[in-house]
Amino acid sequence: MSTFRGFAVVDDCLQLGGQPLTRLADRLGGTPFYAYDRRLIDARIAALRGALPAAVRLHYAIKANPMPAVVQHLRGLVDGFDLASAGEMHVALDAGMPAELISFAGPGKADRELASAAAAGVTVNLESAGEMRRLADIGKSLGYRPRVAVRVNPDFELKSSGMKMGGGPKQFGIDAEIVPETLDEMRGLDLDFLGFHIYSGSQNLRPEAIAEAQEKTLALALRLAEHAPAPVRKLNIGGGFGIPYFPGDEPLDLGAVGATLGTLLERFAPQLGEQAEVIIELGRYIVGEAGVYVSRVVDKKTSRGQTFLVTDGGLHHHLAASGNFGQVIRKNYPAVVGNKVNEGGDADDKATAVGPLCTPLDLMANKMPIGHAEIGDLIVIFQSGAYGLTASPLGFLSHPEPMEVLV
Repeated sequence: MSTFRGFAVVDDCLQLGGQPLTRLADRLGGTPFYAYDRRLIDARIAALRGALPAAVRLHYAIKANPMPAVVQHLRGLVDGFDLASAGEMHVALDAGMPAELISFAGPGKADRELASAAAAGVTVNLESAGEMRRLADIGKSLGYRPRVAVRVNPDFELKSSGMKMGGGPKQFGIDAEIVPETLDEMRGLDLDFLGFHIYSGSQNLRPEAIAEAQEKTLALALRLAEHAPAPVRKLNIGGGFGIPYFPGDEPLDLGAVGATLGTLLERFAPQLGEQAEVIIELGRYIVGEAGVYVSRVVDKKTSRGQTFLVTDGGLHHHLAASGNFGQVIRKNYPAVVGNKVNEGGDADDKATAVGPLCTPLDLMANKMPIGHAEIGDLIVIFQSGAYGLTASPLGFLSHPEPMEVLV
């Protein structure tokens, strides 16, 4: 037995959940599908627990992968959930996570979503002064005292991050410089203030950049706490931990991140106060590498010297892997012929895997060493556990949706 990107390989076939990929495909009744390996999720949580300071609370950002079975599995492994919609709130509550350990972020929350959050008792991360006033009115009319935190748009960003969520003009959160006046107005509203949510960026592989952002976040929280209507009980400092997708990417040095955060907490925690819980919110880092997307080759053809593997999957299922979900210059996600992992795969035996859609954008693996695949073989796209199915245009060209399974 060997391993390939954390997955076991037996007789040239990738193993998921202790069973061959081919058998899993038969069990599901076909392809395409997403499969998530709970063993890899467990291992990632264990690594985080081992590296992060014991006092840090670990939350899962459901937007990364809201599959109910995944969320249910994580319910017993993390300290809370973070949401981006009322739909995700229902998944979180159905999984049995206590409402007081759930927070709800995102701009443009509808009144019905705010009402649901207030009734459920989850913490609403306020994105604007207007949202604060609406929630206070809703709580008063319904007879509930909403739990709130202020989402802050910091005056800095997470350097080298794949997606910058703070710094400059943003639709997310309240600009740091006007948070004090917002907190002052909150004193006159019947809201239960818990703390702050300060999130500056995502998908970062540089420990030093994450450390710098965390230091600035903790310092900013201390300054803002001086204006708060009550002591800070929760401080969500975001996450930003990245995973390696492309050639040249090095895995994040989690030990370095944890050690530096421990030093920062020794410095800042006494000033935050005994009640303050520091929360790390992670999504992609927890589930991203535990998932694969699998499609089947339905045709193999040559066009002017280039080999194409036409599969029954595509960008409508996995927009990110096609390069159409934020990439400026398209790069390949790691891919392999799942039932012929070690067979062939010569660097010179290259082929391009595409889907069935009538667009040249439907490109899943461009000129990769998968040319030994034949009709009926299984193409596996790795790093697919986060922002896959629910981040894709499933209705495009009205093809069937893929299946999902936790193994």
